[in-house]
Amino acid sequence: MRFADLHLHTTFSDGTFSPSELVKQAKEVNLSAIAVVDHDTIFGIEPSCQAGREQGVEVLPGIELTVENHGREIHLLGYLIDYQNQRLKEQLIILNKNRIERIHKITLKLKKLGLDLEPEAVFKISQKGSPGRLHIARAMAAEGLVSSIYEAFHKYIGDKGPAYVAGFRLSPQEGINLIKAAGGIPVLAHPYTLGDDEMIPRLVDLGLMGLEVYYSEHAPAMTSHYLKLAKKFQLLLTGGSDFHGAAKPNTKLGVVKIPYELVEKLKEAKFKNTKS
Repeated sequence: MRFADLHLHTTFSDGTFSPSELVKQAKEVNLSAIAVVDHDTIFGIEPSCQAGREQGVEVLPGIELTVENHGREIHLLGYLIDYQNQRLKEQLIILNKNRIERIHKITLKLKKLGLDLEPEAVFKISQKGSPGRLHIARAMAAEGLVSSIYEAFHKYIGDKGPAYVAGFRLSPQEGINLIKAAGGIPVLAHPYTLGDDEMIPRLVDLGLMGLEVYYSEHAPAMTSHYLKLAKKFQLLLTGGSDFHGAAKPNTKLGVVKIPYELVEKLKEAKFKNTKS
């Protein structure tokens, strides 16, 4: 039987594995297919696909797009996107600028809380990657401002933390439309983080096509719950580990393995969209 892990990050966002390292690791844990879904960037896709061709691992081009609803951050997975789509590229340039501005805003808030973290310390870690909160947490830990990445999120930069800054300009509708315009399948990532299941049917009305039912932080009861919701709203099923390498050492690549038939259903949905 063939398996896939459809939620992986590289050094082009906040993962610590290069595309070639990621593909090599995927092969070692006997995955037939993976999806690279870096945050708000497509630069990791081509080198991942190249490594996949060399090592015999299918790589699905994807993205984890950040949108915002009334100050709440929502992550949309876009699968099987045309990553050369010009509209997508243009919007990602804007999002990357927003991310850089957000780093400055969050570090300023941290300073007001007595935690002196320079933006440059964050950018030194993110390097060529799309900068985000995980980079901030890693920088805080490296500077000795917190004892762990968990503490950074729990005390300061989590969604309800005193140093949290939203700062993303895309609405859910705009995000879904952008993924579809690039020929992709929009899927809601880790739905439990919403804390509001009522948002799911609203997203479906906006064009959401899938739900990340199988996820490394979903307890069995959660998986069962979201499986029922996916069936209720006739959504595609996806799943993945949300692997970030050493940045999240407790989450191993392939800890979530979904049957390859779910990948085939994504491809079927893309084909139907293309035909229509």
